[in-house]
Amino acid sequence: MQVRGLFLLLVLILLAAASEAGKNKKDKAKKNGSECEDWRWGPCTPNSKDCGVGYREGTCKEETKRLKCKIPCNWKKEFGADCKYKFESWGGCDAATGLKARSGTLKKALYNAECQETIQVTKPCSPKTKSKSKARKGKGKD
Repeated sequence: MQVRGLFLLLVLILLAAASEAGKNKKDKAKKNGSECEDWRWGPCTPNSKDCGVGYREGTCKEETKRLKCKIPCNWKKEFGADCKYKFESWGGCDAATGLKARSGTLKKALYNAECQETIQVTKPCSPKTKSKSKARKGKGKD
């Protein structure tokens, strides 16, 4: 009977401790965070130039926050770093323009970014390179 009472007392102590720990976490969230749930985030703005570490501002009702963010230096400025696309393979080279193209379909918009559903991107065609067998023919036979 004493073991049972001791066990019951131990369970009550553990429940009280767990309840207090949960309360402290909620208090901490109120001090450091926010109870606001409808945050609107702006684009990531680099600290210098057009890529690298920067900040994005968010607003919710009367509150404003700044989050650290990073824009890769190879990002495509036309559609923004917060719009993630799934791209098709590159098409063939257009001889008239010297460009090849591919399209992308929106996969994910980060931080409520306004993104186009589909985009078209181009890049210059790569110059034709000599094959290794042709380059070696002239060497060493003098």
